[in-house]
Amino acid sequence: MSSDFEGYEQDFAVLTAEITSKIARVPRLPPDEKKQMVANVEKQFEEAKELLEQMDLEVREIPPQSRGMYSNRMRSYKQEMGKLETDFKRSRIAYSDEVRNELLGDDGNSSENQRAHLLDNTERLERSSRRLEAGYQIAVETEQIGQEMLENLSHDREKIQRARERLRETDANLGKSSRVLTGMLRRIIQNRILVVILAIILVVTILMAITFSVRRH
Repeated sequence: MSSDFEGYEQDFAVLTAEITSKIARVPRLPPDEKKQMVANVEKQFEEAKELLEQMDLEVREIPPQSRGMYSNRMRSYKQEMGKLETDFKRSRIAYSDEVRNELLGDDGNSSENQRAHLLDNTERLERSSRRLEAGYQIAVETEQIGQEMLENLSHDREKIQRARERLRETDANLGKSSRVLTGMLRRIIQNRILVVILAIILVVTILMAITFSVRRH
């Protein structure tokens, strides 16, 4: 189940990186392309929200003792979505201002606006880069966790096999001990029978000797 969460997580990282890149491009596009880009970004926002909902459902199915780490990651992703939505609103406001200026023929402060847009774009690209790095780090950590789990399973299997071998050895030793004890009991019984037979023979011999002695007198 956690693998499904991590798959959604990677899709979310890629999608938010694309959204960040497109938000940065909106102010620089011609009006027709800007409209298409805005519509495209809005659609991707809907997809990102659906991914967050899927991830939230996956987190609810995780056992409580393991849920804390995933809940913290979900909070950071929701905060990231809020920042992206804020950036998108600013970009749309800038886009609306540019359209108004084009209609009114107002070119004042254009250089300052361009510098501000460049700064905003640089910040967005940096955030996008950080998100991609975070997604890559998550993938690496997931791979490491998977390897550790496989190693632990391999060790557990070896322990189980050794325990089975010890049980087989113990059963074999118990079988040998049982056979030795049976042989000892058999020999004890045989010795007792021999003692009884010898005692009977001795008694009979003594009685016969006494009988012959009495008859002679």
